[in-house]
Amino acid sequence: MDICRFALHSYPLFLPSLSVLIKPTIVLPSSSSCRPKLAKFAQLSLIYSKPTICTTVRCASSYSSSASLSMEAPPEGYRRNVGICLINDSKKIFAASRLDVPDSWQMPQGGIDEGEDPRTAAIRELREETGVQSAEILAETPHWLTYDFPPEVRAKLQKQWGSDWKGQAQKWFLFRFTGKDEEVNLLGDGSEKPEFGEWSWITPEQVVDLAVDFKKPVYKEVLAVFAPYFQ
Repeated sequence: MDICRFALHSYPLFLPSLSVLIKPTIVLPSSSSCRPKLAKFAQLSLIYSKPTICTTVRCASSYSSSASLSMEAPPEGYRRNVGICLINDSKKIFAASRLDVPDSWQMPQGGIDEGEDPRTAAIRELREETGVQSAEILAETPHWLTYDFPPEVRAKLQKQWGSDWKGQAQKWFLFRFTGKDEEVNLLGDGSEKPEFGEWSWITPEQVVDLAVDFKKPVYKEVLAVFAPYFQ
């Protein structure tokens, strides 16, 4: 698998409207947790095309301590957010390790600015967090998905953001990477503080296994919706 690593020198710490509804419900198997092997890497423009989309809906479900809910609009008390599932030609998914949470890997995500369209936010967040501009949107989840912050995370983010959010309401987008791995730059476009230390192309099962527990239900939901694109 094509993999890369970026060592940071320092850090503090549209397209036309698309909608995807997928049937059947798919549950990803939980494989043994294995960290992706990482190798070395470098640094470095979003292409848009009209994708072919399927249509139908997978909804629902609640999981243990953190509920994952599908809904038409983000609920009150939740921060509006976009998530990005970026895949390469080998149908592997981009994931990166968080600088502030040891051994935690995730797909790129970020808040939606006031008045900003979710697709625009997804393109911006992908560029800001990974440096990637060579990508095209293939699909989006038909509903908003939510997860709750654990109490300790909520308290930490309340101080960091100055707002007391219950959790995040996310609209997820599936992107296809059309560039070269050398384009990935975990310093992003320089407009935001870096969030990640290492990155790799990994399987859907690894994405779920390596995520923090409170994000796993949403990850399973997202990957079930986008599953046809991983075939």
